[in-house]
Amino acid sequence: MGTPRDSREAQVEAVLDRLYDEYPDSTISLNFSNRLELLVAVVLSAQCTDERVNSVTEELFAKYRTAEDYADADEEQLAEDIYGITFHNNKAGYLQSMGETLVEEHDGEVPDTMSELTALSGVGRKTANVVLQHGHDVVEGIVVDTHVRRLSRRLGLTEEDTPEKVERDLMDVVPESDWQQFTHLLISHGRAVCDARNPSCDECVLEDLCPSSKLDHDVDLASGEAWG
Repeated sequence: MGTPRDSREAQVEAVLDRLYDEYPDSTISLNFSNRLELLVAVVLSAQCTDERVNSVTEELFAKYRTAEDYADADEEQLAEDIYGITFHNNKAGYLQSMGETLVEEHDGEVPDTMSELTALSGVGRKTANVVLQHGHDVVEGIVVDTHVRRLSRRLGLTEEDTPEKVERDLMDVVPESDWQQFTHLLISHGRAVCDARNPSCDECVLEDLCPSSKLDHDVDLASGEAWG
C-alpha cells in the first residue's frame, strides 16, 4: 500500500523547503539562446549528459540556425555533426524530420502546445514539458527524467515506474507553483548526492525524510526501494 496522499503532501513540502535552501540557483543546465536551440538540445539530451550535449551544440547551433537548416540537411552529415551524442544516427533523423515538420506545419517556429510538440519526431512528453516551460513559459506538468524518477521512488512519492505515471503521481502532491522547480531541485540533488548506485545518505539533507536511506534500511539500489 502506498503512502497516504496527505502524508506525501507534507513530505513534499519538507523536501521542497530543504532543497530550495540547498540549491537556490538550480535551473536548466542545457545551453540555448532561442526556442529552436532549446528543442534541439533537449532532443539530443535523451540518454546523454547535458555536459556532452553542450559540448556538441556549441558548433551545431552556429551551423544550423533555422528549422530550414535542419530540414535541408544531409542526414549523414548531420549525424557526423552530432557525433559523440548517444544514438547520434537516430537523433540526426529526428532533427531532420523535426525540421521538416516545423517548416511545413509551423512556419519554421517551435509550437507552444503539448499536442503539437509531441507530434514532432523524437519529442515525448518530457521534452515537450521542458520546451513549454523554458521556451514558452507554460507549465503543464512536471519533467520526469532519470533523476526525478529515481529520487521520487526512493522518497516514496510514487511506486510507479514509467515517466508518465510518475508524473501523474507527482502532479497530485506537488504544488503547481513548484512543478517547474521541483524537477531542477531533484536533478541537482541527484547529481550531487543521491547517485543511482551509491547515494551519499550520510550527506543528504533529506535523509530523515527518506524511507530508502541506507543509514536505517537495507536498500535495493536497482529499484530505489527500501526493504523492511
